[in-house]
Amino acid sequence: MSCPELEAGAANTGAEHYTALPAALLPPIPESMGSTASYTVSVIIPAYDRLERLPTAIDSVQSQSYAAHELIVVDDGSTDGTADWLAEHHPEITLIRQNNHGVSHARNRAIEHASGNWIALLDSDDRWYENKLAEQVNALQQAPQMRLCHCDEHWLRNGKRVNPRHKHRKYGGDIFTHCLPLCCISPSAVLIHRTLLDEVGLFDESLPACEDYDLWLRICSREEVLYLDQALLEKTGGHEDQLSQRYPAMDQFRLQALAKLLRSHTLTVSQTQQASELFIEKLVIFCNGARKRHRHDAVDTLQSEYRDLIDPTLIL
Repeated sequence: MSCPELEAGAANTGAEHYTALPAALLPPIPESMGSTASYTVSVIIPAYDRLERLPTAIDSVQSQSYAAHELIVVDDGSTDGTADWLAEHHPEITLIRQNNHGVSHARNRAIEHASGNWIALLDSDDRWYENKLAEQVNALQQAPQMRLCHCDEHWLRNGKRVNPRHKHRKYGGDIFTHCLPLCCISPSAVLIHRTLLDEVGLFDESLPACEDYDLWLRICSREEVLYLDQALLEKTGGHEDQLSQRYPAMDQFRLQALAKLLRSHTLTVSQTQQASELFIEKLVIFCNGARKRHRHDAVDTLQSEYRDLIDPTLIL
């Protein structure tokens, strides 16, 4: 799974950086985006040792009432026989095999290979409901100026339905402010026009986690998004191989993403102020935590790394 980690309330049932183009160089939105024929969807599933869960994800794509143009699975160096199983049981699926480079590299390679006008992402441990693509395409046809649509989701942890905390609430429209504290768009919930990715860039492969947080910030800093207040998928958490289990201090990667965004000089004055204030807030909290663990070297490293973004009078 990608950032954010699943935080639930009570149960109830080769690194590359991608730089955004200047606004003056951005191409106009294609007039054909609102036509039915233009909604060719390439679905991308990155997989690493998820053979136990992958069949469910694949079945959910192939059971869609609105058929995808293609399904691309990237086997990111799995050791559980994923590639052989796919070749034997699903020869119709486009399979990309690679050494283990991480989820961002896997997604990026598939996006570059995809032939559809729209890109839909699905994590290998998640499952779409059969009307997911149909509902999103229908909504986008009613709002052809939109180039990203996301939806609500049901959360499962260890097989049980859980309620997301209020801070994980989803939004539509201008959601830059909502995107700053933490990820508020799930990769498995998104349908995005490839021209938008051409403009803002792909996933930052230098980020071990929160690569989605970084991409949504870049997108939502420049345009509005469409949100369907309808749960169209199941998002699964609680297993040990998730990134949130491997990297408990996720804010270190959010700091990297915020710093990169601030240094890009693509934000408005208001956006810059909001991003800068949150960056300092997260940095202070992170440094305080490092000190409590006697990681004074980490504090010194952060002060040096982010010197250009910190008021010299600020004591971390």
